[in-house]
Amino acid sequence: MPDEMSRPLIRGRGGGGGSRHLEASVSEPGAPVIGILGTGDFSRSLARRLVASGYQVVVGSRIPKRSVALFPEEAEVTSQMEAANQADLVFVAVFPEHYSTLVELKPALAGKTLVDVSNGLQINREGPSIAEQLADLFPESFVVKGFNTISAWALQVGPRDGSRQVFLCSDSQKAKSSVMQLCHRMGFIPIDMGLLSSAVEIENLPLYLFPSWRIPVLCTLSLFIFFYLYNFLHDVLQPFVTAGKSSFYKMPIETVNVTLPSVALVMLALVYLPGLCAAFLQLWWGTKYKRFPNWLDQWLTRRKQFGLCSFLCAVLHAIYSLCLPMRKSAHYKLIDVVFKQVKDGKEVSWDDDAVWRMELYLSAGIMALGLLSLLAVTSLPSVANTINWREFSFIQSTLGYCALSMATVHTLLFGWDRAFDPARYHFYLPPTFVLVLILPLMVLLGRLALFVPCVASRLRQIRRGWEKSRHIRFILPDDDCRNGLEDVSNVVASQQIIWKLFRRI
Repeated sequence: MPDEMSRPLIRGRGGGGGSRHLEASVSEPGAPVIGILGTGDFSRSLARRLVASGYQVVVGSRIPKRSVALFPEEAEVTSQMEAANQADLVFVAVFPEHYSTLVELKPALAGKTLVDVSNGLQINREGPSIAEQLADLFPESFVVKGFNTISAWALQVGPRDGSRQVFLCSDSQKAKSSVMQLCHRMGFIPIDMGLLSSAVEIENLPLYLFPSWRIPVLCTLSLFIFFYLYNFLHDVLQPFVTAGKSSFYKMPIETVNVTLPSVALVMLALVYLPGLCAAFLQLWWGTKYKRFPNWLDQWLTRRKQFGLCSFLCAVLHAIYSLCLPMRKSAHYKLIDVVFKQVKDGKEVSWDDDAVWRMELYLSAGIMALGLLSLLAVTSLPSVANTINWREFSFIQSTLGYCALSMATVHTLLFGWDRAFDPARYHFYLPPTFVLVLILPLMVLLGRLALFVPCVASRLRQIRRGWEKSRHIRFILPDDDCRNGLEDVSNVVASQQIIWKLFRRI
């Protein structure tokens, strides 16, 4: 177990064990007194972090003698009323259902800053927020919502572990500034979310369960179920129905191994399809200022998740493929082939086409997996923050299309000439790879269409602000037309109009 976890949450007290006043030597001179109402795990971790940051800490408890041994000896544990009187800024670290028990502290908390660190039990979409309810209970205090996204563990070990961002909102700018200063001193990064009405959004943040992953995961599962059932029908059920041959042993490994690359390739194509749709829409509209449909917006913002799901399926496919020779059925098949050749007196023949096909097929697959690995690594925030936008765009776009191309070639080599063999069309259904190739080939052809010089030039103009509905239009600056402006016949070429257009741009 790591050293940080093996140490107790807080240091034990000295021999007295009772409530005692703060030692001036521990905290920095002039530091405000920070009060904490509540004695739970979060309160103990918060007290430890505040003491380590040089603050005077006073903890208010309903039963001080029972809680005094749980806190650092530099912190004073006393009654809630005394803590409210001593503190300049108070953290309310009790459950929202117990806020009503603090009403008697209203005179002592008047004019002071209250930091609400609580979270709800479920996502609140209508309001009011917990912080707004606290503000209604203490109208003479200044309520700040914050620290609800920071765990007790992150407070205990410090900002080097866990999230460093602390989202804050309040109707009082002065109170919010004081809490932001406290965040900086504790080593966290405060994020100003505006007025207290934003507390609903902040309180919902810890309750979301992978909101941006929901659609990509559902899409991955749906594709997996579809292709698995298709492969089962095509490769397992059809031989059993037509020839009475039992191939159900293929279901755990072979059928899954054929399904995973199908899902991976389609998901990778879905990463780049929305970008093509956006480009063609901009070409059709002749402007970049018209908003995309909501479904396309959502799709564009989830491309990273689609790509990572594709990478997961590709890695699983590689692992499954490596395990294929380990199966007992593979051993039996090999022995059966050798036995039949010996029995018939035939020598093992060298099939040049099959050898070349397998060599190229494996090489393309390895290259595709390598490029996908690079895309997955650079999508990590810690890696993406170390490269500039041009480098990131080159990896995710140029190398991404290379990965899609190599994966498509890998699938084409797998199919080889099987697409033209009528015996492969079981139940009159095409082989799986024929279905899988449709979307990737459409994406690659769409990308090639954008490489046509006239199309690429017009798209660059649009993305630099050119609009076909305007009288003066932008052209690329490498054309010699007054720094990117071209005249149209129905424009009065006055200095005033040109100046207005420059300002509009």
